Amino acid sequence: MNWNTMWKTTSMLAITTMLGTALAGCGNTANTTTNAAGGAASSSNNTLVVYSAGPEGLAKKIEAGFEAKTGIQVEMFQGTTGKILSRMEAEKSKPVVDVVVLASLPSMQSMSKDGLTLPYPEAANHDKLVKDWSDADGNYFGYSASALGIVYNTKQVQTPPKSWQELATSQWKDKVNIPDPSLSGSALDFITGYLSANGDSGWSLFEQYKQNGVAMAGANQEALDPVITGAKDVVAAGVDYMAYKAKADGEPVDIVYPSEGTVISPRPAAIIKTTQHEQQAKQFIDYLLSDEAQKMVADAYLLPGRTDVKAENRANLSEIPTYPVKWDWMDEHDAEVTTRFTELYK
Repeated sequence: MNWNTMWKTTSMLAITTMLGTALAGCGNTANTTTNAAGGAASSSNNTLVVYSAGPEGLAKKIEAGFEAKTGIQVEMFQGTTGKILSRMEAEKSKPVVDVVVLASLPSMQSMSKDGLTLPYPEAANHDKLVKDWSDADGNYFGYSASALGIVYNTKQVQTPPKSWQELATSQWKDKVNIPDPSLSGSALDFITGYLSANGDSGWSLFEQYKQNGVAMAGANQEALDPVITGAKDVVAAGVDYMAYKAKADGEPVDIVYPSEGTVISPRPAAIIKTTQHEQQAKQFIDYLLSDEAQKMVADAYLLPGRTDVKAENRANLSEIPTYPVKWDWMDEHDAEVTTRFTELYK
């Protein structure tokens, strides 16, 4: 069973049930809990547990910056969106995490709809955020985002493909990877976003990809690495910040955004309702939306969540053609889309 199906059919129900028990017992909680690394974590007001879907370098800088600014210690677990949600499901009887950062807006929407998030409508700078990436009631905040594009090896590709459909032609047979949506929240956002904009007929593109030898190749980095080494030529639905960083590091890769449009994948952060460190968690959200952290976001080749902060090392939001995606549809159908897509690529 893929993580998204498991989360929606089992975890949400279990964690919703767990919330009542956990909140009722908050006054008599033991002095230690299991921390993000599997050891003992103090329940001191000076410690905050954060689960973050990377990127690792940015997450570490935000952790260090927040600790320096507030004196609050952060215990951080980093992983893909799928791994984070699976970890939360495994901890449902004894919740640990205070703040969650995901790489998939629909997944966060599900958590919010099921009452797992703690609203913080008065968060600092919330009025400066891209409205479509955040919840109007303060249940989650899109502090950054990536866009999905066509990432290619510049040594092997002289004329990069300009459209998603072009990757289904014979020129690209057996030369293309696509990330696994059961492992990558951003890949799932792309597939569901593409389908929400193009309707059920959009499945024909992914069926043609399969017939043309497109390989489903793990999470985002696993899909990108063979392109960097030259084993493959292209990643379809490649995460742009990874491509920009690899290019800056001297790797032979570049990215194009198809002119017909692509999908932006916001990276939302939320306070989990079972937190016993509400004020510290609110401080962390405020820090994510601060000038300091938003500059870190831009420096990490991500799109800043605030409209008044621009990146200088990548395409900004206004420069990227996007599909008119339907986030509610994506949230409602992502489990069945994941199942159908992974079955297709078996």
